[in-house]
Amino acid sequence: MMPTPPSVSRALCGAFVLLLSLAACATSSAPDPADTPRDAAHVAQPATHATDHIEPLSMHRPMPIVIAHRGASGHRPEHTLEAYALAIRQGADFIEPDLVPTRDCVLIARHENELSGTTDVADRPEFADRRTTKRIDGERVTGWFSEDFTLAQIKTLRARERIPAVRPGNTAYDGRFEVPTLVEILDLVRRESRDGRQVGIYPETKHPTYFAREGRHIDGTPIARSLGRLLVETLVAEGFTDPERVRIQSFEIENLLELRREIMPRAGVHFPLVQLFGRLDADAPYDVIHHAAAGTPPQTVYGDFVAAVDGGLGAATRYRALSAPAALAWMRAAYADGIGPSKADVLDERPPGLIAAARGAGLSVHVYTLRAERVFLARGQRTAEDEAVRLFTLGADGIFADQPELALAARARFLDQAGEGGDARPTEDGSD
Repeated sequence: MMPTPPSVSRALCGAFVLLLSLAACATSSAPDPADTPRDAAHVAQPATHATDHIEPLSMHRPMPIVIAHRGASGHRPEHTLEAYALAIRQGADFIEPDLVPTRDCVLIARHENELSGTTDVADRPEFADRRTTKRIDGERVTGWFSEDFTLAQIKTLRARERIPAVRPGNTAYDGRFEVPTLVEILDLVRRESRDGRQVGIYPETKHPTYFAREGRHIDGTPIARSLGRLLVETLVAEGFTDPERVRIQSFEIENLLELRREIMPRAGVHFPLVQLFGRLDADAPYDVIHHAAAGTPPQTVYGDFVAAVDGGLGAATRYRALSAPAALAWMRAAYADGIGPSKADVLDERPPGLIAAARGAGLSVHVYTLRAERVFLARGQRTAEDEAVRLFTLGADGIFADQPELALAARARFLDQAGEGGDARPTEDGSD
C-alpha cells in the first residue's frame, strides 16, 4: 500500500515562485525513441507465454505502478492540464511532465523545446521572427524554441495534437488548451489528491546538456541553465518534497549525478532518480557524446563510473554498455534508484535479462511506452493491454502509458494471475 504522507502546506504562492525562478535566471535527452511507429521487422517478437515465470508479489516485488505518459496523451493533446487531469481521473499513480524552460526560466511542460510540433506558434504572425535553426543534441532543428519566449508569450499559445495522423480524435481539442507550467501541474496534483489518494509526478529534464552547456538564445546569448536546479528549486518553493510522490528521470547521466551529489543535498531533499535508456544498441547518452567531442577527460565528469562501464565512457558508448551488471551496480550505489528502458528492448531480449539484472542491482524498472494504436504494438501482441500484462509478467515495476486505463486494466489482470487480486494500493518504491 502506498503510504499516505502528511498534508503538504505550500511554502510560497505561485507569484513568488515565479519571482524565485526569475532570480535563479539572473544567478543561476534524447527524444523518446518510442515516439515514431516502428517497422515490424524491428519490433519485439514475444517469447512463448507458457515459459514465463510470474514472480510472486512480496516485500521484494512491490506493486507495479502506472505512469501517465505526458498525461492521458492518447485521449487529449499531450502535456496539457486536461490530459493530466483525465489521467488522474482514470487512476494513474503518477503523471509525467517533460520540462523545458522559458526565456525567464520558468519550467513548462513540452516534449521538446521546439514548439511548433505541439502548439499553434507557426500560425502566429507576431512570432514569425522567432523562427530559427538550432543544433539540439547534435541534430539541426528549425522552428520556434521555448527558451526564446517569456512565460507571458508562451501563455498566448494553444496546444495541438502532436501526431494527428495517428490520433485524429485528439485534433478536436486543438486550440483549446494552454501550455502549463510546472507550478500549475503541482496545483492540479494537489487538488486531485484527496480521499486518501496521493498522486505523484515523474518529471523528465529534457536536453539538459543543451540547456546547461551548448544552447543559445535567438540573440546569441548562452542559455547556461541547470534544469535540475530549476526543478528542485520549484519543488522546494512549492513545498512538494515528499519523496514518495516525486521521481526525476533523464536520458543523460551528468545531470542526474549533479542532482544526487550537489543540488538535492544543498536543498535538503532526496528524490528517487531514474536513468532512462534509449535503444540499447543504437542510442547514447548525449552528455557523454558532448564531453567526448569537447575532449573532456571522462573521469573528471563521471569519476570511477568510467571503469565500471565496459569500454569506458566515450563517443562509441551506447546504452547497452550501461545495462551490464557492473554498470548497473555502480549506478545504484552512486545515484540511480531505477532505470527506464524501452519496451522494445525488454521484449526483444532472448533470453530476457535486463529486468533481472537491474533488479538484482536493487534498481526498479519502469518501461516506456505503452500505446494502444496498432502501429505502436509489439509484433505478436493483439492489444496494448496484452502487451502490458506481458511486461508486468517479465518483472516491470511500472509502465509509462499514453492510455493509462489500459495499463491499469493490465495491472489488474496481472495481479489476478499472480494470485494477489486487484484491491491493494500500489507503491512506487521498487528499489528495495
